[in-house]
Amino acid sequence: MKSKILFIVSLLFGLMMINGGLNKFLHYMPMPEMPEAATKLMIAFVESGWIMALIAIVEIVAGILIIIPKTRALAAIMIFPITIGIVFFHIFQDSSGMIIGFVLLLINLWIIFENKEKYMLMISE
Repeated sequence: MKSKILFIVSLLFGLMMINGGLNKFLHYMPMPEMPEAATKLMIAFVESGWIMALIAIVEIVAGILIIIPKTRALAAIMIFPITIGIVFFHIFQDSSGMIIGFVLLLINLWIIFENKEKYMLMISE
């Protein structure tokens, strides 16, 4: 039962990441109104020419990989810095999406916790 719940949560999490990544390229969902400081930050990311593209690619690739149980551990680590960035953005720039940011972070941490034995292989002697 736990593995089925984890699969469903991973599927939804992965689809949200894929959707967020694709939206950065295709612009099919309008950006919500943000405070001025948050808008300036987003403009700076877009004008850099590569940061938003990098984030989008990682979101899409990790979103696909997190759905597949065999690659879920790798994807959780790949997407972790992005979920931290989402949470920090909403803490410091635009508090309107803070709840969803924390939910995404908790899901990511749960997936990492469920795969901890795979990470232990990297640090054991």
